[in-house]
Amino acid sequence: MWFRLPPGRPRSGLPVGGTRFEVTLEQRAVRGTHWGTGPAVYLVHGWGGLSDQLARFVEPPVASGHRVVVFDGPSHGESDPGHPGPRSASAPEFGRALDAVAAEFGPAAAVIAHSMGGVATLLALRHGSLTAGRLVLLAPMVRLSTHRDALWAMLGVGPRTSRRADVIAERRVGHPVSGVDLFALRDRVEGVPTLVVHDRHDRTTPFAESADWASAVGARFFATTGLGHHQILYSPTVVKTATAFVAGEEGAASARDLKSA
Repeated sequence: MWFRLPPGRPRSGLPVGGTRFEVTLEQRAVRGTHWGTGPAVYLVHGWGGLSDQLARFVEPPVASGHRVVVFDGPSHGESDPGHPGPRSASAPEFGRALDAVAAEFGPAAAVIAHSMGGVATLLALRHGSLTAGRLVLLAPMVRLSTHRDALWAMLGVGPRTSRRADVIAERRVGHPVSGVDLFALRDRVEGVPTLVVHDRHDRTTPFAESADWASAVGARFFATTGLGHHQILYSPTVVKTATAFVAGEEGAASARDLKSA
């Protein structure tokens, strides 16, 4: 249950003019699309998401001289099932997929990542060859343990079973739960300009954890109100703020100066 993906989302389409591509990860295909030329900007969707969800973030970086690259993670969208099989995935495997895509298109001028995609990005920065000039994390999943504990509480799982589940999960993905945590990976953003965008009404990833992490790493923080976890991806203000940050325009709020959109 922990690794099983939610039901798939309908595709909403990507901007025209892109070029399809395919890379191989552990003998499985990871498929995506790229636009433009120049330094690469990678758009990384979240758990159960699709590359289409980040469609509005494509055109501004292309217009500023970047190549924009999106892909569907393992077991998501048009990519092949991941190592555990269909409808099952993990953040570390997602991070390896990003690393494989970056090996094709080069170092990241920036990465814009949503939700679990932020964890996957930092895992790729630590354990892969990915490098990034700038990071934008949209509604990031900060502590995996928060979501694990919520699931176990819903199922009535006790401490003994929870500890055993952690051992099984670590064997499966090669990382302890404590290592799949933005606080544990905070050294990956040292010296990397980072923007965090989060909605106060997000019911999927905790706003407070995101704000605390942004403050701890010295990231810029932009707070929104009333968008929740997914509509944040479609807000013109969020798109403008994130893509301006990618372009080097320092228009976002600091962690101590929260603004609403």
